Amino acid sequence: MISKLGDIGQSLEILKRGGVILYPTDTVWGIGCDATNQAAIERIFTIKRRNETQSMLCLVGGCDMLASYVDDVPEVAMQLIDTAEKPLTIIYPKAKNLAANLIADDGSIGIRIVQEPFCRQLIGELGKPLVSTSANISGEPTPATFGDISAEIKTAVDYIVQWRQDERYPATASSIIQLKEDGSYHVLR
Repeated sequence: MISKLGDIGQSLEILKRGGVILYPTDTVWGIGCDATNQAAIERIFTIKRRNETQSMLCLVGGCDMLASYVDDVPEVAMQLIDTAEKPLTIIYPKAKNLAANLIADDGSIGIRIVQEPFCRQLIGELGKPLVSTSANISGEPTPATFGDISAEIKTAVDYIVQWRQDERYPATASSIIQLKEDGSYHVLR
């Protein structure tokens, strides 16, 4: 079995050449790619059979990286992040420096500062955010464990991370909060 470090090396190689990976996150297993690579993002839409008008989110390793991909990180966002008891995705109103097809039509982007060690290390070594979308065909149930992921998804990606595949406890999606330009916010999930 490959080690966590081996998985990071393999994942980096695939991501740097524009590939797509299947990987564990701090919530559910995700399909991911370099969030600045438009062609790789198009592949994810194809794999998921997802309409390109449905936005996806990305993961960053910390606040410094977050500030590079949104126009403004208001104080309320930092307060929400600091007090969150479970993984929190925040939809920011003005995305920047990301692939155009990742950004929603209104210019927003959902971003989560990931806490999961594998993801943090992978993002840190890549130096860019990772797209993260649930590992399922659009409209089908989100897989709670690696074993619930369909063969169709597994064969469509370029690399499947082995780290944490044997975990059997069901994962859950993150909370989602949408920030408004005036500093107010709305809880979506």
